[in-house]
Amino acid sequence: MSYEVGTIVKGKVTGITKFGAFVETAEGKKGMVHISEISRSFVEDISKELSIGQAVECKVISIADDGKLALSIKQASKETDKPQEIRERKPRTQRKYTPAPKVTSPPDFEWHSTQPSGASFEDMMSKFKKTSEDKMSDLKRGESRGYSRRGNGSGRK
Repeated sequence: MSYEVGTIVKGKVTGITKFGAFVETAEGKKGMVHISEISRSFVEDISKELSIGQAVECKVISIADDGKLALSIKQASKETDKPQEIRERKPRTQRKYTPAPKVTSPPDFEWHSTQPSGASFEDMMSKFKKTSEDKMSDLKRGESRGYSRRGNGSGRK
């Protein structure tokens, strides 16, 4: 039998480790089922889920260059299990389209609102820089008096 990814194969567990279980197929091919591929639920101890000599059905999830198989019991059981219940889908409700609000310009800044509409960019930048420097000096004066920018009332520890 030629093995391809996605093929369901039957085999027997030949070994158990902390990280997975080794399986030999009916044709003598060897593969491993990683602990995360044993069950849909969390597996803490593999020996509680599988035993040596146990017959298992696995799905081939990859094939190494040396021919060893990476197998999954969990994925094989998904394909062979029949759905326990078929849920009835509710029809989608139509949502009413509401456009996003219009994008507005940023709010006027202190330095911007006092300038005439024909002011040059350099004039506006100069005014902004002056306002910023004034605010920074006010902050520095407040810190030198023992007030902190963090608002805890004191710059001292």
